[in-house]
Amino acid sequence: MMGRVAEDLEGARLLSALQSLRHAVNETALPLDVPDVQRARRDRTELLAQLDDYILPRAASLDAPLLAVVGGSTGAGKSTLVNSLVGEVVTKSGVLRPTTRASTLIHHPADKRWFTGTRVLPGLARLTGDRDETGDPGTLRLVPGNVPPGLALLDAPDIDSVVSANRDLARQLLSAADLWLFVTTAMRYADAVPWDLLHQAIHRGTSVAVVLDRVPLDAMEEVRADFATMLMEQGLGQSPVFAIAETALGPGGLLPEVEVARINGWLASLAADQHARSIVIRRTLQGALDSLDKRAAALETAVAAQSTALGELGGSARAGYAAALAGVSDGMQDGTLLRGEVLARWQDFVGTGEVFRQFEAGVGKVRDRVGAVLRGRVRQQPVDDLGEALHTGVAALLQAHGETAAINVTRSWRHTDGGAELVQAHPELASVSGGFTAETERLVRLWQDDVLDMVRAEAGGKRATARFLAFGVNGIAVLLMLVVFSATAGLTGAEIGIAGGSAVLAQRLLEAIFGDQAVRRLASKARGRLLTRTEQLYDAERARFEEVLDGVAVGATTAAELRQTVEQVRTARHTEPAPQAGSRR
Repeated sequence: MMGRVAEDLEGARLLSALQSLRHAVNETALPLDVPDVQRARRDRTELLAQLDDYILPRAASLDAPLLAVVGGSTGAGKSTLVNSLVGEVVTKSGVLRPTTRASTLIHHPADKRWFTGTRVLPGLARLTGDRDETGDPGTLRLVPGNVPPGLALLDAPDIDSVVSANRDLARQLLSAADLWLFVTTAMRYADAVPWDLLHQAIHRGTSVAVVLDRVPLDAMEEVRADFATMLMEQGLGQSPVFAIAETALGPGGLLPEVEVARINGWLASLAADQHARSIVIRRTLQGALDSLDKRAAALETAVAAQSTALGELGGSARAGYAAALAGVSDGMQDGTLLRGEVLARWQDFVGTGEVFRQFEAGVGKVRDRVGAVLRGRVRQQPVDDLGEALHTGVAALLQAHGETAAINVTRSWRHTDGGAELVQAHPELASVSGGFTAETERLVRLWQDDVLDMVRAEAGGKRATARFLAFGVNGIAVLLMLVVFSATAGLTGAEIGIAGGSAVLAQRLLEAIFGDQAVRRLASKARGRLLTRTEQLYDAERARFEEVLDGVAVGATTAAELRQTVEQVRTARHTEPAPQAGSRR
């Protein structure tokens, strides 16, 4: 009694571990079009289907009837064979190809309860009674028929149908089988498609029996010998092989009884012998369980590839906008903003006459030149024009690098696994957001306000001095902006060139008011404030890319979590005592 309790407990542990694995597989998703993802998606679908259609229901009910799925190529005679085994027409042979119809499951009347619910193939709706079998291939037609108790036959669609839905359903049904009754013909037994599925059966441990149909009597031995050799070479040497001679069909389109007698006898003995039936069932179940490690490992790799691709796409977005911020930083120091319109307005600000000629002649007596400026040459010049020119230049710098970042990131995504389809689905990513220009203008205004506040705070009691009054708060703020947008940044002496000379003159003027240490500190602070605001602006632009990535349904299961559930199944299998043949769970 205690042994039976322990056995039931271990069986429950395995079933619980399998349910956890099924949940983990279901919660995975492979939305990004990375290399080999199509195969990974198909394998995931097949794994989930086999867990639902076979592994879980069979692990939960080892004593349920053995399900033999009759599968094979187009025109192999599957439906004819099924009808002949049952002794009546229960499934229609397809005259026209491809045949699209509901699959037919024939069971003993006493076994009806095993198939009317969702124990196996839960994704297929049930049809019962005398209703016509043609219709939705996503349905399963249940027919009580002349089959022994403990055995059910399922007529599957063609494995090589030109209709992809038929091929997919055929694979699904075969994965739900305890026994695959594979039907081929003397003319087509070497075709590649059925052998691909036979290899799958080998790898998953599925029990297989083979029916060689329409064999000419004069070539019977030769064909059987050749086919047996092929089976042996492929690891199926132990599989039963039944040959049906090429013959005329009898009433109802059935094969002569003598041609199916051996197959019927073998199936009847299998159904009647509880131990033999249990061996077939357990062999297939163990084979399916053995396949879980490799199949789940492949899914784990695919999930990890999705995570890697997401990381690379996110990294591309971060790198693109980091480069944009670095570009703005470089643009603030290379003197480019001190040319063109800004230079012209600066010349208006300080006067283009003797002050510049003296300054350009050499560094000389800077204080004398500053004094000349302070004697009234500057106070009358339009400070606002220079400030507006700086505003326009800074906004253009931020706009240009923002646009470049959007272009570069989308270009990078197009060449990154999984990114091309996202860019195609979100073409707006290739340009800045609709409000970016307005936000850039607002940012520069706010930054100019920041600089004004810095000047006011730094001036303190100096606001009444002659030097301060000569320029005013706005004028000093503009001078500070000029220093910010030069390679000197308040740290070095005179530079060559008109633009460099402008920055050095502005620096000297500020030093005359605040002192050189204060100028260095103010310039560094103003530059840092602009970069901080720019980073926030670019972060908002980068967030558009991140929102797209956040919208990718990658599933709740990580590769590590999937690996953990597989390990739980492996552990449960190693601790589970083998149930006795025919034991009930």
